[in-house]
Amino acid sequence: MSARAAALVARHPHRARLRRVGISRAGTPMWLLSVGHGSRHTLIVAGPHANEPVGGATVLRLAERALAEPRLSDAADTTWNLLLSLDPDGSRRNEGWLRGPYTLGHHFRHFFRPGFLEQPEWLPDGAAGAVLPETRALLDLQDELRPFFQCSLHGVDVGGGFVELTRELPGLAERVARIAARLGIPRELRPYDTLYWPCLGPAVYRIPPPRRGDLAAAITEAAVESTWFHPHRHGTVTAVVEAPMWGVAAVEDACPAPDADAVLRTVSRALRQDTRLLEDLLTRVRPSVSGTPDAARLLAPVDDYVLVGPGVADSWDPDVHTTARPLPPLDIARLTTLALSGRRVALRTAGLLHQLVTRAGHDPAGVLPELDRLIDKWCADYRDGYGARWIPVAHQAEYQARVVLAAFELAAGRPHQPGPAPQGPCPDAHADSRSGGPDWSSEPAVPMHRE
Repeated sequence: MSARAAALVARHPHRARLRRVGISRAGTPMWLLSVGHGSRHTLIVAGPHANEPVGGATVLRLAERALAEPRLSDAADTTWNLLLSLDPDGSRRNEGWLRGPYTLGHHFRHFFRPGFLEQPEWLPDGAAGAVLPETRALLDLQDELRPFFQCSLHGVDVGGGFVELTRELPGLAERVARIAARLGIPRELRPYDTLYWPCLGPAVYRIPPPRRGDLAAAITEAAVESTWFHPHRHGTVTAVVEAPMWGVAAVEDACPAPDADAVLRTVSRALRQDTRLLEDLLTRVRPSVSGTPDAARLLAPVDDYVLVGPGVADSWDPDVHTTARPLPPLDIARLTTLALSGRRVALRTAGLLHQLVTRAGHDPAGVLPELDRLIDKWCADYRDGYGARWIPVAHQAEYQARVVLAAFELAAGRPHQPGPAPQGPCPDAHADSRSGGPDWSSEPAVPMHRE
């Protein structure tokens, strides 16, 4: 990515610049590619999560677009600032599956995502307490640039695309629907991340201000501070743009579910059982891998997943759920998303345990055959049970780039003050904007831009 960015700067030396803005924990340079010389700044962050690589392709595509279309930069008095990777060390750990083949089994056997406290977007102790050099580099950039628009580029392994905003951008949901339909990307109408968040329109959600909570609530209730809200005082609107790698059509099916409680019981029971099984495997694996290189980094996310799994399952189970906050209305989209999320926790844990054993070079506890069986079984459930289909990288990146540009155009025309949180239920998608119907495929739906 840095080589491609440098080549782009060499072709456009008067309009594009590349500078180092930080160094990762492993000594990897963190590069910022800037296009244009406008007085207003955007900040686009790729690679905030190590296992979500599409943002790297997206930022290079956005740079080419900003150079080719003056209305996006000079004519808009805007400088585009594109951080090539917020977690380059973690991204490198995913190279085992980035080279392909793009199958679910290969992906999860080589998957890596650091533990919660090593994810550079989060500020569990506030900005003043941030210790990761990657986090400090991003905070410094935000305070230096004071961007009117910030975008964090994320990816969904299995599911659909959606957008999260710190401030409302009226009209974005309609634009996302058109972009998704043209590119054959299913929209995730009820993401697990946004379970209790205000809805601004189909597949567009408002991120609530951070408040304290436990680890299990860290996603769905914004329990910690984040770099999404840090530049809020500068009038920044932040958009988190999620693009799926494997699409599932049912995540945008807003039809009522015939027996939601039965589905919830099945999903929560499966997650609870899977967590117990994986916890037992972890107990057998830990003694033989604890002294191996990188064991601590791989064990941290495993411990996180095993810790939160039972609590997440209980929060869904209608026979156990006792909190004052009831689950939102349940339709096929939300039930599908919850099922995919539960399976994701199990698959990630199994994949990380598989890596722990294979990297150790020995398997005294004899767990590898069991892990292979579980990974194959759960991936088959994604593929055959939910119809998960690979979306070509060009479509992922083009979808994400178009959504970023749509949000940018709306942010460029809005006044810089916070808006009221929306009230009432989330509107459903209209039938004519659905992109995940039975004829949905990964074939090009529109002419693609030059790779």
